[in-house]
Amino acid sequence: MADQSKVYNSPVDEGPLDDGTRDALTEGLVDLLRPAVEEIDDRVKCVRESQMELRQQIDSVADDLKKINEIEAVPVDLEPYVKKLNNSRRRVMLVNNILQNVQDRLNKLHTNVSKETARKKTLLDPGASFK
Repeated sequence: MADQSKVYNSPVDEGPLDDGTRDALTEGLVDLLRPAVEEIDDRVKCVRESQMELRQQIDSVADDLKKINEIEAVPVDLEPYVKKLNNSRRRVMLVNNILQNVQDRLNKLHTNVSKETARKKTLLDPGASFK
């Protein structure tokens, strides 16, 4: 018969984590994820701003091409280029909508992480909320 003192027991065999270990693990994961979420959120904001700027520039160029086409007899038909710009504008708006959805999700995640962190801190130190 094997010596039971030499048998390795994995953490899975020990049962559920106690509250302190679970809270420390949760707080560690939250602290680990928070900088990444904030960085992604900042980058999404920057991309959205550049997308809006690009859309404005596309609109401006499309308007200029329409005006040139209406005012002068141009040897080149500008209508296909206006259509391409409008198509590009639609794609930029689509990307902007996707980025808005991503940013909304990130903001919700960030809010949930902040709430969970605050909740865990109050559970760990209930006297701190009364100071």
